[in-house]
Amino acid sequence: MRILITGASGGIGAAVANRFLGGGHEVFGLDLRPAAVSHPAYKHFQADICREADLPPVPSPEVLFINAGVQYSADDIEVNLKGAIRVTEHYIRANDALRSVLFTASASAVSGQEFPVYAASKAGLLGYMRNLAIRLAPRQIPVNAISPGGVHTPLNDPVVRDPRAWAQIMAVTPMKKWMEPEEVADWVEFLTLKNRSMSGENLLIDNGEHRLRASFVWPEPTDLIRMKE
Repeated sequence: MRILITGASGGIGAAVANRFLGGGHEVFGLDLRPAAVSHPAYKHFQADICREADLPPVPSPEVLFINAGVQYSADDIEVNLKGAIRVTEHYIRANDALRSVLFTASASAVSGQEFPVYAASKAGLLGYMRNLAIRLAPRQIPVNAISPGGVHTPLNDPVVRDPRAWAQIMAVTPMKKWMEPEEVADWVEFLTLKNRSMSGENLLIDNGEHRLRASFVWPEPTDLIRMKE
């Protein structure tokens, strides 16, 4: 299959590209940065998704993985939301080969935490994802999003390498770990190549941080027994 990945030079993008290449697929990568992947079936384009004129000709991609993004910058809305819409609309136009579309959102889109404009840009992306899912449903093309929590990528090194910050993060992460990019690739592979019936959904993958964070305090059973006595 022909697979287009934006943000292909980042930790998640490169891991996903390598996963698809390992499966015998043809991968086209878009990124402002040089290629981070080397493979005979990989073609890299240095392009700005915010400029439609810069988007390269890719022959009818069958899978779109819209992954490019920035955080805590002046361009969060322009790249994460407007750029994602622009590049998606460009490559679905007159594309009868399209089979699936997947977006990388963020746990921040669900929780509202982190940087305000970043959270807003990713929440907006989820709204666009559902709009696209409605439009492509008659063609039986699933459109979904993943919202990762912490992932071990160079982008997160400022907190991963800071013992104090890392301890604070683990204190509010029930499963006491973050994902590796290869685990994200597991989800991407399933949702784009195997899933045929789930559409318009956002999968929150955050090691339980949003749903399982415990704050209820009550005496232990042994203490209750003493109270009765």
